[in-house]
Amino acid sequence: MILGKKVRLYPTKEHEQKLWQSVGTARFIYNWTLARQEENYKNGGK
Repeated sequence: MILGKKVRLYPTKEHEQKLWQSVGTARFIYNWTLARQEENYKNGGK
């Protein structure tokens, strides 16, 4: 059986800034990797 839990966080302003910075970094890396994969696919790669 799979159980899930919901947790609510109340970060300080400093923690909130760090969380948003991490989200931005993850989004950048995801988009960068996706662009490389699409480019590779267009050039006949797998």
